[in-house]
Amino acid sequence: MAKSDSFFIRAKVTSNGTTYAQNEIDLGSFVNLGVKSSTLLRIHGVDCAIRDTNFPGSISVDDAQFALGWQLTTQSQTAIVGLDDKSVVASGSMQGYPGEQASGDYKTSFATQDYDMNPRDFKNGYLVGVDSMFLGTDCSVTLTSGDYDVEVILECTLESATQASATALALSQQ
Repeated sequence: MAKSDSFFIRAKVTSNGTTYAQNEIDLGSFVNLGVKSSTLLRIHGVDCAIRDTNFPGSISVDDAQFALGWQLTTQSQTAIVGLDDKSVVASGSMQGYPGEQASGDYKTSFATQDYDMNPRDFKNGYLVGVDSMFLGTDCSVTLTSGDYDVEVILECTLESATQASATALALSQQ
């Protein structure tokens, strides 16, 4: 398979923290399941930022622990799914823990962020043969200031494939 130079795809989804939110990432200009030959997208890594929409440098929840999940999938979803779902390309989470402030109020004291799965963890990345991917997120509580954004940057290359192998891959991801 011939490989191209790396390029980046960027995407964002905004949520209010009370319902699952998802945005479609159109891959139609990259993935092509042709009659004689096909072009597939190989994702080498996913970098993620979780930001408060109103205050991009912080995430805060008053008086509550929170768990925020995000996922990148090859199929539309209605909730966060597990790694046993064949459509998962990458996923991660952020957890926040409240602590008492000097004022006696409780606010988020510290947060952790981790990946459950990142194509960077695989020797050859993750090969995608579908026309769309979906970036989704959900949170256990509403953030203090309202909406939050999950932003991703995908490092990608294009690869040639036979029509038969590309179709088989696409069918396995739908």
